[in-house]
Amino acid sequence: MTDTPRIAVLLPCYNEEAAIAQTIAGFRYALPGATIYVYDNNSSDRTMAVARDAGAVVRQERMQGKGNVVRRMFADVDADVYVMADGDATYDPASAAAMVERVREEGLDMIVGTRVHEAVEAYRRGHVLGNRVMTGILARLFGRSFTDIFSGYRVFSRRFVKSFPVLSAGFEIETEISVHALELKMPVGEVETRYFARPEGSESKLSTYRDGFRIARTILTLYRIERPMLFFGLIAALFALLALGLSVPLVVTYAQTGLVPRFPTAILVTGLMILAFLNLFTGLILDTVVRGRREMRRLAYLSQPGPFPLM
Repeated sequence: MTDTPRIAVLLPCYNEEAAIAQTIAGFRYALPGATIYVYDNNSSDRTMAVARDAGAVVRQERMQGKGNVVRRMFADVDADVYVMADGDATYDPASAAAMVERVREEGLDMIVGTRVHEAVEAYRRGHVLGNRVMTGILARLFGRSFTDIFSGYRVFSRRFVKSFPVLSAGFEIETEISVHALELKMPVGEVETRYFARPEGSESKLSTYRDGFRIARTILTLYRIERPMLFFGLIAALFALLALGLSVPLVVTYAQTGLVPRFPTAILVTGLMILAFLNLFTGLILDTVVRGRREMRRLAYLSQPGPFPLM
């Protein structure tokens, strides 16, 4: 990376006509040398025209969903440092320069902009509670977490962006990004940044319950994929405990009479123990596969230049 890094500001947008010009102006002022990209996701308003008039590089992604947009942006845009935010003018562009500088000075692969909100309408209470719950779950599953895993305001190194295999299609993308960093044990950091209410005329695209369910499902899926031994081992333990519980009366009766009068229960116990062993062996096999896949991801990550500190 050169002494003057190429900085790309990535703004995924869907129907943000009322806010996109303000967002572009804020990041242009904060990062005057950066190229600002607006990726429109089938907006039905004038988002593209307003963004183009504001001087951004405007492109389109036809597959609906923020995850699909992020996948396209990470594949298309070539830079040394990437700043990603939403196009709704809720994140503070003034924090961007310090976040970029910290990525370079400390050699970090990701900085998360932890949201600090003063206005009640900026961040609904249900979302605050959901964020805390999901953050706690992620910490328990993967050993560590971030203060605000749902923040869409992040700064990435090139090696993070070009080694990240985006699988999510919707708003669960932030969770997948966080898990990717935690799994590969990347050097990361957090910076508190102000979070504003949307400007008048701009509406949130989030659905508290639908997106919350999708995010929870994503965490469970990622845990199954990344921790198969623990995931399938837990299922195996449940089957084995149930089988042992059902077998106690059978064993007692057999010890007293030498007979097995409840033959269907004996068959059920046998089936449950078979399922327990099948899950255990599935976990063992998949754990070996995941270890090899994690090594390949690590090599892909290391093949990209890092955010070297300034000399």
